[in-house]
Formats: sequence, C-alpha cells, structure tokens
Amino acid sequence: MRVDVFTIFPDLIEGYANASVLGRARSAGVVDLRVRDLREHTVDARRSVDDTPFGGGAGMVLAPGPIFAAVEAAERDGARRPLLALVPGGRRFDQHVANELRALEGFSLLCGRYEGIDQRVLDHCCDGELSIGDVVLAGGELAALVVVEAVARLADGVLGNEASTTEESFADGLLEYPQYTKPSMFRDWPVPEVLRSGDHARIARWRRAAALRRTLVARPDLIDARGGVSSEEARLLDEFAAEDTGPRAPAG
Repeated sequence: MRVDVFTIFPDLIEGYANASVLGRARSAGVVDLRVRDLREHTVDARRSVDDTPFGGGAGMVLAPGPIFAAVEAAERDGARRPLLALVPGGRRFDQHVANELRALEGFSLLCGRYEGIDQRVLDHCCDGELSIGDVVLAGGELAALVVVEAVARLADGVLGNEASTTEESFADGLLEYPQYTKPSMFRDWPVPEVLRSGDHARIARWRRAAALRRTLVARPDLIDARGGVSSEEARLLDEFAAEDTGPRAPAG
C-alpha cells in the first residue's frame, strides 16, 4: 500500500511513523509511506506556503500553488488517488472508512494548517475530505497519523496476532470486551472468575456478553445502528447477568 502525506511539517509525521505499528509496517514493506514537504514546491526565497485571506479575517490560508505543484510532482512519482484533505468539515473517519481505505492500493492525505486550505485546492485537486472528529486542531498532521495507523494496522503481517483486528472495538459494531492480566487479585479487585476457568467456550460467551453490555452503556448509538439487540444476544446478557461483565448504567 502506497500512502503519500503532504504537509509543511514533515518531521512531525516521520518521527511517529518510524516507531511502533507504523514503523513495523514500513520496515516490512507493507506500507510505503512517503512524506511530502509542501515547502519544497514554493517559488519565493521565504518558501511561503500561505497568504492572507481575501475578504479579510484572522490568520493565514494555505495557498494553492505549492499544493498543486507538490501533488502533481508526487503523482509523476506514482502517488495514489484518492487525495483526501484532513479538515474539520470532512467525512468522519471511523473503522468503516479505515477498512475502505485498506481495500485500496493506496491513497494520499493533505494536512490542513492555519485558518484552512484555499477552496480551489479542495474543489479541483482533492477527491474528498476527512475529519477525525468535531474538534479543531492546529493542523492535520495528528489526524493524518490517526488515519495512516488505523489503516496500516489492518494490513496482513503488521500486528503480531491477526485476531487482534477481528476481536477489537468496532470490528462487528460493538466495543471490545474488557481485558485483564496478572495478578488475578489487585487491591481487592479480582479478575472475573470465568476468565480463570479454562472453559474456552464459556469465556467466548462471556466476552460477547461483556462487549454487548459495554456498548449498551457507553455507545448505545452503535447498538441502534446495528438494529438493536437480537433475541440470542438478549439471552446471552441474561446468562451472565449475575456476573461481572464490565460497566453498567449508573443507578437512577
């Protein structure tokens, strides 16, 4: 998978991308991540990438010239489409979108900065827009790293245990079940007995019930999106109603 990231702060991307999951993906050749410095495509001595907004207003706006030049140069070098701008008003990035991007041979990301990006870039250079949530950041670099890591970890061979991507949160419309490790008792808080039982079939049912309960409490919108709780799932919740399967709705 080829991913090109266009930014005015390439070191912010490179520093993180050489570590952990992304670092392994790059080293293994699973993800070909290339960071493009927009300042390399400026035409003035100051290497200006922004200017004041027409009509007045606070802040600066990323100019179209360096962006178009950088994208066109990258595409001559094999950069992939779609090119997605990381801006607050974009399509909300979630696990479903991560899977969509994983199915592609590659994609490119444009990091916003300052007061925004010249609209002509969004209209005539980009293929779409992404947002990691209803929050405004100083720039799109953090958002780009979120997108790239979420997609890269879905690639074969990146994670040590391939089951990690099928059992985690959002994989089937639910949050992940609670996790525990040693010691079995910590400050009078025990690990649920079922997880220490060795009964793998019962453990699997408990984990499913725990995932359902956690989602019902923390993200009921996800339950609504999948059409509610099925009769089989309701029976599963009843089976483990007396056992600790994670958070419950607050009393009252």
